[in-house]
This record gives sequence, structure tokens and C-alpha cells, in this order.
Amino acid sequence: MGNTVINVEHLSKQYRIGAREGYRTFRETLVDALQSPLKQFKSLFTRDSSLVTRHSETIWALKDVSFEVKQGEVLGIIGRNGAGKSTLLKILSKITEPTEGRVELRGRVGSLLEVGTGFHPELTGHENIYLYGAILGMDRWEVTRKFDEIVAFAELEKFIDTPVKRYSSGMYMRLAFAVAAHLEPEILLVDEVLAVGDLGFQKKCLGKMNDVSKQGRTVLFVSHNMGAVRSLCTKALLLRTGAIQKESTPLEVAAEYENDGVSKSHGVWINNNPKEKDGPAFIESMEVVSEDFQCKTSFFSSELVLIKIKLRINVITPDLKVGFDLLKNGNVVFRSQQVDSPEPIVTIPKGAHDLYCEIPHNFLNAGTYYVIPLLSIHLIRGLREDYSPILEFTIDLDTAKSPFHTVLGEQNHPGAVFPLLNWKIK
Repeated sequence: MGNTVINVEHLSKQYRIGAREGYRTFRETLVDALQSPLKQFKSLFTRDSSLVTRHSETIWALKDVSFEVKQGEVLGIIGRNGAGKSTLLKILSKITEPTEGRVELRGRVGSLLEVGTGFHPELTGHENIYLYGAILGMDRWEVTRKFDEIVAFAELEKFIDTPVKRYSSGMYMRLAFAVAAHLEPEILLVDEVLAVGDLGFQKKCLGKMNDVSKQGRTVLFVSHNMGAVRSLCTKALLLRTGAIQKESTPLEVAAEYENDGVSKSHGVWINNNPKEKDGPAFIESMEVVSEDFQCKTSFFSSELVLIKIKLRINVITPDLKVGFDLLKNGNVVFRSQQVDSPEPIVTIPKGAHDLYCEIPHNFLNAGTYYVIPLLSIHLIRGLREDYSPILEFTIDLDTAKSPFHTVLGEQNHPGAVFPLLNWKIK
């Protein structure tokens, strides 16, 4: 692991935003050129001031990003939507050029930046495996040697001779990942694509990426799933508005990400993502409330904490799962979903509903906790791509429950939970 295979120095990428110049026909362009050839020749070397005015606003998707990755490392790249993660991978994949800075890559790069990267929809799965191998610069015999292993991993034996345009998004992703991971690139770039597959295949993909790194190959893994980042990656970096906010161990970077940008002033979150509203179900909002249903962000350990989820059902889905992960110090304390209740809520009628999850009193230890919403169709697909904390609340130990609570705080009483259990002496 001593050899540096990726070296990024002062990388920046600028985009212009604003109104676009209207499209012109070839005939109009040709006529203008014939009518004023000198003017058209000069325009090649001068910029149209009206065009500059329309495009005067610019944004930096990346700004002065520098890091290096050694052979065999798995680098997790995390950050909120718009932080610059996908732009970084597109530059590393040579899909786009940087505005400033330089990138050195030592080895063949395999990219899985979106579902079906490098696939042709009219070709069959069989043909696309060879096509993607050619894109990676592999000989036909190399692809043939791995062909059966790829198909078996993707679990698409029955559909391998079907055009991929007829594949579901899950089938597309499974084949794309299988090809990218098995054709042995020295550097594997994986964007947030695992959310498309079912849970079993997600675990399979994570295991394969772990195997890839053990074989001495390098992986760059972009994900909102902090559990996957913590378990898979050897180091991580956090991007914020195009710059590196933190580069450290996965545990420290994940904790920084989960603490970043969460409002401390209120315990209400409104979901303003328009893409999620068209699905079979949609989490409209979440709140942390007290036993009398009042919004609250600070509790004593002796109080009941309620997580309220306002859910809208557009299509009745029997296998729907809604819930949340509760995190502390970058670690998941527990996951709770409505189907895991002693009286599980299996089928939710169409319309808007308020769901409440009770976190019992005298259960959580002192400290700050974060809530991440979850919504999925069991073993099919997730309905939320963003695995980010959206609520925050704190717990203080209730000194009335024990005289030792005055000195036993979060720092010297280990554990995320501090239940008051029954003790007896005989």
C-alpha cells in the first residue's frame, strides 16, 4: 500500500450558469458567414459581450481540492447533495476536464458513476459485457475468461441475451456493477448506485468491493450510507461546497458529516425534495416531540421521546417500510421501522398519516442524537437516496433518578444507552 496511484493537486472546476444562447440552424450560420466573413473570422478570437453578460454568473463545483490515494486503499467520499462528489469522479474518469489543477492516475480506471455507465441500450447484456471490456482496454479473451463469473454475480443468466433497454433499473445496475468490479481495473470509481439494488445485492456489492481492495486494487466510493463507509473504507474525506472540509478515518469523517448542517434551533424537518413526491410513498416531514406531542429538542433521560413521521401514501404498498436510524458519535444506536413493532403496521392506507415511534424513558444515555429517515420497499429498492441526519436532540441524565447522575455524565459512563435495569439482592 506504499505506492500512490491517485494524486490530486489543487483541483478546481468552474461552471457557468444562467440563460443559454438560443440554437441556430446550420443554414443561418452559413448565411451569416458568407455575408460577413471578416466578422465571423474575428469572432473566433473575440468573445461576444452579450454572451458573456448572459453567462456572467459562475459557480465552483470544486475549489482547490488536493489528496492522494495509495494502492489498495478504499477512499470514502461523502458530503451533501451538491458538494462536488460526482464532479470529482467525472474528472477522475476523464469525462470532464478540470478548470484548474492536475490529476495523476497510475492504472486502468473502471467507472460506475450511474446506472449502466458505458452500456448501449440496444445491445444485449452479453454484448455490453464485451463492449465495456473494450472501453476498459481489455482483450476479448480477458473478458471471456471473466464472463461466466460476471453473469453469475449479476444473477442474470436468463436475461443475458436480452437487450438491456428492457432491463429494470435494478437489473441494469447489477450487470453494470458486476462488469465494473470483475474486469479488474486497477482503480474502481463507484458513485452512489447501490441504493438501486435490493438489500441482498447491496451486501454482495460491498463484499465484492472489499475483495477488490484486498487484491491490491484501489476503490473510490461515494455514498450517503455512513454504515457502508465506516465498514468498507480505510479512510474518508468530507466535501462541502466543493472543498475538502475534513480528511481522516471513516469514523471521524462520518461523525463530522452527521453533525454538519443539522439545525440545533428546532426539531422539525420538512422534505422539500420534489423527486421523492412522485413515488409510491413520501415522507413529508419529521419531528421530535414530547409525550404531550409538543416539539422539543432537549429531554431528561426520564422522559419519553417520540419521533413523529408524517407519511403520504400515493400507492398502497404492502411491503413498504418506513422508519429511521438513530445515531450518536457517528455510530448507529438502533434502527426502527414500523414493521418491527410488537404490533407491526404492515399495510398503510392511501393518504396522509402520522406515525409515532416511542423511545422509552430511562433508556438513552446523556448526549446528542441524530435522526436519519428511512423509506423503502422491502428487498426491492429504497425510496430515499439521501442518508443524511435531519433532526437533532439531546438527552441529559435526570439527577432525581439517582444521586450518582450528578457525576455520571456521558464522558465517564460509556455506551449510547443507559437503561435503569432492575437489580435484586438475596
